[in-house]
Amino acid sequence: MSRRTDETRRRQAATKGASISREVRINRRIRAREVRLIGAEGEQLGILGLTEAQAIADEQGLDLVEVAALAVPPVCRIMDYGKFKYDEKKRAQDARKKATQTELKEVKIRPKTGEHDFQTKLRHARDFLSEHDKVKVTVVFRGREITHPEIARKILTRFEAELQDVGVVEQPGRLEGKAMTMVFSPSGKKPAAAQPPRTGSAGPTPPPERAPGQGA
Repeated sequence: MSRRTDETRRRQAATKGASISREVRINRRIRAREVRLIGAEGEQLGILGLTEAQAIADEQGLDLVEVAALAVPPVCRIMDYGKFKYDEKKRAQDARKKATQTELKEVKIRPKTGEHDFQTKLRHARDFLSEHDKVKVTVVFRGREITHPEIARKILTRFEAELQDVGVVEQPGRLEGKAMTMVFSPSGKKPAAAQPPRTGSAGPTPPPERAPGQGA
């Protein structure tokens, strides 16, 4: 491979996608005697003396920005640096918004769910809210269970009490077909330390009651 080919590849690597650092040098702060100049439209203008490159930028009412300081010679680009910084800040803001965009997660539970399963579903809901997602808790009825909506309402009320440190009710409990749902939004509070479920009369809330006429 020829020396010229190596030099060409190094030059392309230095100019292709060159990013501007936070302490970038612009205009009269650039120290190099000569630079490899890229025009405002991305065109290669060759190696020029710093004074000549600055004059071209000044003539266009733009800035001379050093984008690859470690290249030999350094690579400079003609651009509106103020607009570049504004666009860069906006892209960062959009990226943060996208990163924190909430999703709606669903936790399904049955009216006859036992305490162990209830705690598992509760832990899932807590984890989702702690990760800044919304949670839809759905109590699913089967057969004649729908004739006892008060059982589902007690379950949702218990979720509300147990999740109050990490979530707030966005949509109160309501019937949706053969289910009753409640939607929680993350509260933004720091989650409290998890406490083991207590049993017996000292427990925070009793387990869901069974509907009249249901067996053990």
